[in-house]
Amino acid sequence: MAEFSFRCHECGTCYAEHPERLVCPSCARTQQPGGVTRGVLEVILDRLPDAWPQAPPWSAEYLDAFLPIATSASLPRLRVGGTPLLEGAGLRRELDMPDLWLKDDTRNPSGSTKDRASLLVVAKAVEYGIETIATASTGNAATALAAVAAAAGLRAVVFVPASAPRAKLVQMLAYGARVLPVDGTYDDAFELCRSACLELGWYNRNTALNPFTVEGKKTVALEIAAELAPGCADAMLVPTGDGVIVAGVAKGFADLVEAGLIARAPRLIAVQPEGSPAIARALREGQVTVRPQPGAASVADSLTVEVPRNALLALKRIRGSGGSAVTVADDAICRAISRLARSTGVFAEPAAAAALAGLEVALEHGLVDREERVVLLVTGTGLKDIPAAERSITIPAPIAPRLDAVVERLGR
Repeated sequence: MAEFSFRCHECGTCYAEHPERLVCPSCARTQQPGGVTRGVLEVILDRLPDAWPQAPPWSAEYLDAFLPIATSASLPRLRVGGTPLLEGAGLRRELDMPDLWLKDDTRNPSGSTKDRASLLVVAKAVEYGIETIATASTGNAATALAAVAAAAGLRAVVFVPASAPRAKLVQMLAYGARVLPVDGTYDDAFELCRSACLELGWYNRNTALNPFTVEGKKTVALEIAAELAPGCADAMLVPTGDGVIVAGVAKGFADLVEAGLIARAPRLIAVQPEGSPAIARALREGQVTVRPQPGAASVADSLTVEVPRNALLALKRIRGSGGSAVTVADDAICRAISRLARSTGVFAEPAAAAALAGLEVALEHGLVDREERVVLLVTGTGLKDIPAAERSITIPAPIAPRLDAVVERLGR
């Protein structure tokens, strides 16, 4: 059994675990309607392993060593994590980066990094005896919750903008979730979900609001560090929307440094679309909070938020790593989808391909050196948004069923 407490990253107050404890009540009093989440809690484990578990990273034994669960029996029987860390030889050659790596989280059950957070949130709901879990999402968190809840036999209710990609809507419906498309933005869906959970007694998985979302996502950092040990990554590029993934990555590396399993953590470089740049702008301007981005928009729907809910913790952890942030244009994101697929065999959705587009900006600005060991986090599969991928390719016209037509089109 993992003993742990919650600690507010703003005021430092510690709290015991409780099913209704989501944020620090003191700091939450400063919460502004529709603003960044105040009083975000981090999980502090009483004891961390002093050696790498001799078990696969998706196994109950491995997760039990690093996650705040009472028993591994509460984990849904679904293989989450253990995704490959790829060398991407073609991309290494193209960019002249001999130590470039890709963490391919498209291999998770629902096809995204969000499965890692949902696995832990659902496990905690099982421990608490809660049967309904709800979340607001642009798509991936909803499909992740739908998949993991289905594996655990729990009910998922998801609030998504009506504009969410159709493939993601189909996916979450196929998993059996109760889907509520909201005629509004992700931020509208977030507030509606929070109200519904308070009124109806559902367990709230909302990103940043539920402390286990950050804690669950740290497992991607644990896996990267284990594969690169005894060395470390110098820098890691993380697609960033609400800021929970980048905070989770930071938490994973911090736990490993504290445990003595790695010597240092990498610099974290957040990648945001130009049309949704709140965290990157705050870092560039040296701000401790973020200004909302009214009308935020991007082809990378998973990164599109007017108010990044986990902005305060994300800013603190990025700065603490010695990292920074870059913004990328939608055209660059779309080009990166096909470039990543051609050079590595990894088909990514726009939000995930943003990591590669961000790497090119980081190289241009001197934020990354070509000789460094750099990891790109590829957060979601391209099958979630085929129309976006179509923007950078041309589907060929049909040919006649004759050999001369093949030669005419392709040459000998």
